[in-house]
Amino acid sequence: MKADVEYFEFMWPMKHFLITCGDIKAKSNIIAVSFCMPVSKEPPLIACAIGRKTYSCELIESTKELIVNVPTAELKQKVYYCGYHSGREVDKFKETGLTPQPGRKVKAPIIGECIAHMECKIEDIFKTGDKNLFIGKVIEAYADEEFVKGKKKVDYSSGDFPRKIYGTRYSKKFIQ
Repeated sequence: MKADVEYFEFMWPMKHFLITCGDIKAKSNIIAVSFCMPVSKEPPLIACAIGRKTYSCELIESTKELIVNVPTAELKQKVYYCGYHSGREVDKFKETGLTPQPGRKVKAPIIGECIAHMECKIEDIFKTGDKNLFIGKVIEAYADEEFVKGKKKVDYSSGDFPRKIYGTRYSKKFIQ
């Protein structure tokens, strides 16, 4: 016998990223995503799927920029917070204690506590179900020196499927 499951579970473990968008001098936001991947080496392109109804989607559509920030395992609870709360309702930088710092080439901030950053200009947007698939050209990429030299590692998600963020078929009792 086979049981119904959330199809995402078969794609786990996945890397979590914190995407920043907006303008560091005005209104910026953080969104947690796992649906983010390289799609071209030349030119350097990244694809990120973001819910069409999210505040971050609105900011990215208006600025045509985003930054993909790579968090460490120590930021796990902050990643969950950013994935579950809306930037329309809360200032995620303030609530999580994450530090906004100026990006090098885009108006959005980087997250100071993250280990690597990829600044992107949006090349194309595709509507895919309930998400927009943003294709971003990486115009600047940089990381902590210890990470580049292999002295620091990034432990990505592992273990059970995170119903806390992706539980589309699950009740709110899982999202505590």
